[in-house]
Amino acid sequence: MTVALPVADADELTDYAAFRARIMTPGRPVLLPGAARSWPLLSGTGANGVIEMLNRLDAGSEAEIFIGKAEIEGRYDYAPALAGFNFTRENIAVAEGLQRIADRAGGHDGQALYMGSLRSERHFPGIEAYTRLPFVPDAVKPRFWVGNASRVACHYDTMDNVACVAAGRRRFTLYPPEAIADLYVGPIDRTIAGQPISLSAGSEPGDPRFPRFEAIRDSALVSELEAGDAIYIPKLWWHQVEALDDLNVLVNFWWDGFAAGSDPPYAAMLLAMITLAERPASERAAWRAWFDHYVFRLHGHPLAFLPEEQRGILGPLTGGNYQRLRTVVMRLLRGA
Repeated sequence: MTVALPVADADELTDYAAFRARIMTPGRPVLLPGAARSWPLLSGTGANGVIEMLNRLDAGSEAEIFIGKAEIEGRYDYAPALAGFNFTRENIAVAEGLQRIADRAGGHDGQALYMGSLRSERHFPGIEAYTRLPFVPDAVKPRFWVGNASRVACHYDTMDNVACVAAGRRRFTLYPPEAIADLYVGPIDRTIAGQPISLSAGSEPGDPRFPRFEAIRDSALVSELEAGDAIYIPKLWWHQVEALDDLNVLVNFWWDGFAAGSDPPYAAMLLAMITLAERPASERAAWRAWFDHYVFRLHGHPLAFLPEEQRGILGPLTGGNYQRLRTVVMRLLRGA
């Protein structure tokens, strides 16, 4: 049995501070019905009106388009045995891609086309004025995802994500970060579109290759969004996204709402893989205790028993300790 997402009233989220405190800090996905319903982008005649607006603001740039044959039924994925992918890629003028996608809508040959992660500032400059949300920082620019009916494999993002349906309908199927071991995640350096994907989430029930997944298959959070609806997806939450109509447009905003600086947490994980992953189990367990104490702080701040002014480099990162810690790390990496 699938589980519905919690819902928030987007009309009550009038500024970023409130959104960050109420929606982002708990770290759970939240459905935001109607959050984008007043966008000027949606003021035209349905999906074709959105495409018309994109064409009007097209900067004449090129982008990559995915081309899937009829037999994949719009399910962009690996080829069998992970031998490449089940679709082809082509660089194309954005205007031509939009036209081909629109022409393909309602076609009968089953071929599907998809252009993703189109940055507003590169491809549609000025469109930011048509896609504003009061609870998203103004510095965060939208990206556009345009295509025919499709299913994007279950993946995660390392940024917080607000995704808004501009045309068509989208079904989101989500699993929490702690489900990673049950999702049979593929290679991290040979991916479809940048992020590793779950090999089990799109499998048929009872697939013998993925026994662990059967225990969580029916525990997913599922919601179907229509044009004007939005969803907040915290970083590291797994999500499969299905575009359900012949012509679909999604607009999303990515940013790290809790960054203390420019260094991404994912870099720390990769460095930990280099330094810790193949050490003996006993040593990994010892380092886990250190990480729990200093990083994850399961029992609170490691120097909570001292006044803040005596915590040194473990004081607040905003007090200059971010750069001090970074200097120590860079010195260690240089072998100094």
